[in-house]
Amino acid sequence: MARFVGRENVRKRLAPLAGEPGRTTYAGGKARIETAGELIVVRPPFGLAHEGEYEVVQLDQLFEALAVDRVVAALLVRLGGYAVGVFDGERLVASKVGSRFVKGRHKKGGSSSGRFSRRRDEQARALIEEAAEVAVRVLEPWRERVEFVALGGDEPRQRVLERLPYDVYSAEVASDSD
Repeated sequence: MARFVGRENVRKRLAPLAGEPGRTTYAGGKARIETAGELIVVRPPFGLAHEGEYEVVQLDQLFEALAVDRVVAALLVRLGGYAVGVFDGERLVASKVGSRFVKGRHKKGGSSSGRFSRRRDEQARALIEEAAEVAVRVLEPWRERVEFVALGGDEPRQRVLERLPYDVYSAEVASDSD
């Protein structure tokens, strides 16, 4: 079963195993730790550059990778709202959230369906433009320091990125749709 575990809890859980008999394999951005009674696979959020195999439980490289604070920009956009933030390590250092009314879909046809559809598209466009403007204001001061961008929300997020005046997402991108 895969689950997110904070870096301090990973350290607490694994530190007693360091140096114990077993096997540790670092490959593909993951650490695979095998002991007599269990198998644990840890994949840090930004991977592991180290590659190697050890005939004992060797955790130094894993703990070093987990200790590095990364600067991550987060952009969450869905019809009706958005959030932009910058994390320096585990601390949120800049953020802004906003919402804008976007009419829900309408299933019935009739003479008004085109008007409702146009109105919804206009509202969605306005939300996307507002989210892009806010993203620029929040992310610009961090432009040179952002290492990764995390995207989430509905499909409009790509349209927000296309409206940004610079390539903020030239860093490695982690998206919930991958």
